[in-house]
Amino acid sequence: AAHPDHIFVHYIPIHQNFLGLGQNVDIRVTLHDEDSRKQEEFKTEDGQTYPLLIYYDGETVAGNVLIGMKRGSKLEHQGIRIDFLGVIEFYSDRGSRDEFISLSQDLARPGILSQPTKYPFEFVDIMKPHESYCGTHVRLRYFLRVTIQRRLSDMTKEREILVHALNRLPECVEEIRMDVGIEDSLHIEFEYNKSKYHLRDVIVGKIYFLLVRVKIKNMELHLLKRESIGSGPNNFSDTETIVKYEIMDGAPVRGESIPVRLFLQPYALSPTMRDVNRKFSVRYFLNLVLSDEEDRRYYKQQVRLSVSFVIVL
Repeated sequence: AAHPDHIFVHYIPIHQNFLGLGQNVDIRVTLHDEDSRKQEEFKTEDGQTYPLLIYYDGETVAGNVLIGMKRGSKLEHQGIRIDFLGVIEFYSDRGSRDEFISLSQDLARPGILSQPTKYPFEFVDIMKPHESYCGTHVRLRYFLRVTIQRRLSDMTKEREILVHALNRLPECVEEIRMDVGIEDSLHIEFEYNKSKYHLRDVIVGKIYFLLVRVKIKNMELHLLKRESIGSGPNNFSDTETIVKYEIMDGAPVRGESIPVRLFLQPYALSPTMRDVNRKFSVRYFLNLVLSDEEDRRYYKQQVRLSVSFVIVL
């Protein structure tokens, strides 16, 4: 297996000047506790996954920047620094991004590099207020960026980390009820155990058929994810169906009740995110959908769930 120092290390193919000096330099960013800190596979907007180290709000991010030189080569620079950045980026406008964290440390004054050099760095007790997120239209990420400043063009190297925002679920939870009804024809009540869940939770509930004069063919529970970008008149939303869960297939009778048990762990959910830096929100909803024998569909929408990472007490 590769050593952790080599996970995010490449010779730099970008930001090189026309003399090709960038090909002679190898920049590595290593982090303390790499061997023991938890990692998680993170999926990007293009569907690729790669492992990232997990950090939490208030934790220190520290490590070393290793700059390697090919034998006999030299690199004149105007200074070396490392930044810790938290940014929100929009896929529709690659040039538009919002930096909500920007911390910087100088690693070296202007000079000449002629041999491999190690520079320690430490960003102490960093506030990381938001969850890392990669969605349909937007992503929020935290990363370290090393910059070797040069007269013609800078050389940069990035290493991303994954941030989880932890919450405590309330001790007292109330059962939630919603009704689906057509006057004098159909009355169904859906009762489920709570509205706030963690990512590995189970939605538990029951469907009660109080009045059935419509020939119901089947019933589904839909879990929806809604990503909203912007605010005010410039706001737009995109809704994705995460799962369609078939509750029943066939005609119910009055007085019948059907249990519901929907496990959340198999699905790639992110926590609920509300108006993050006034840029975007991510919310989840349950829809109850019924179809009759004439393929007419009946909906009960806008039942909002709150999903979060949870501190296990």
